[in-house]
Amino acid sequence: METWPELAAAQAGVLSWRQLGQLGVPRGLVRNKVASGRWARRTEEVFTTTTGPLSREQRLWLAVLHCGPGAMVGGLTAAAVHGLRNWDRDDVCVIVANDDSFEPVEGLEVFRTRRRLGLLRHPSPLPTCTLEPAVLLWAAHVPAARSGMGALAAVVQQRLTTPESLASWVDVLKPLRRAPVMRSLLGDLAGGSQSLAEVDVVRMCRTHGLGVPDRQVRRRDSTGALRYTDCEWELPDGRTLVLEVDGAFHLEVRHYELDVRRQRRLTTPTRTVVRCTSQELRSEPWVLAADLRALGVPAA
Repeated sequence: METWPELAAAQAGVLSWRQLGQLGVPRGLVRNKVASGRWARRTEEVFTTTTGPLSREQRLWLAVLHCGPGAMVGGLTAAAVHGLRNWDRDDVCVIVANDDSFEPVEGLEVFRTRRRLGLLRHPSPLPTCTLEPAVLLWAAHVPAARSGMGALAAVVQQRLTTPESLASWVDVLKPLRRAPVMRSLLGDLAGGSQSLAEVDVVRMCRTHGLGVPDRQVRRRDSTGALRYTDCEWELPDGRTLVLEVDGAFHLEVRHYELDVRRQRRLTTPTRTVVRCTSQELRSEPWVLAADLRALGVPAA
């Protein structure tokens, strides 16, 4: 039979009253360890065998153990566990059954669902939702729909999953809020777009009668380094026009310098590289469309 030290080692030093009771650990022993300063009581339900600041892993274990059996890490917290970068959130998101009851805890974001939790869980030691339903459920309920769609594009762009896999989970999770918008986005991602900005370019072209570009084209720059361009059009005169879309982080000094160098090294006598920001692409797409048309992009 597993002992409490073995279980604590497997759970980053985090244990619950329920687990300790199942292992036959006397409540008096637990109270003595807390009183002597060897353990710390973090919530009404959860203890740690360490007393210092909690690590990120300990915060995840604390969240799921506090919420009880069946609870699992969900939302963007689960996506980060699966490898998603640059979408960090301070609060820990936990998915629980709709009728579960527990005390609220600061820094804990609870997502309740009537769906069968076993269907969503990933087979990992830390109870965690599978990537696709985690990000789809978050995208369906986050107040800003565009943020939700951006997260879907990000998991595809970072090659953590595929549009086809996400689309299959849209069916599994029926009924799902924003499902039509998600299906449209996943169709564009499957067609070659790797980010929400590239999807916006395609939609701008369709709206303003421009030819749809090739996306994520492999190119060797002047130093021989492999690059992927956001959007490209082959122009009637044989030249190539490249459009690179800059997000907010591109405005940071270091990113800006790297972008300028990348543009210079991708430019050739027959290949012109131009840039736009994701903000102007969303707010003034007609201006960008007119500029692209003036540069030679053909009509659809």
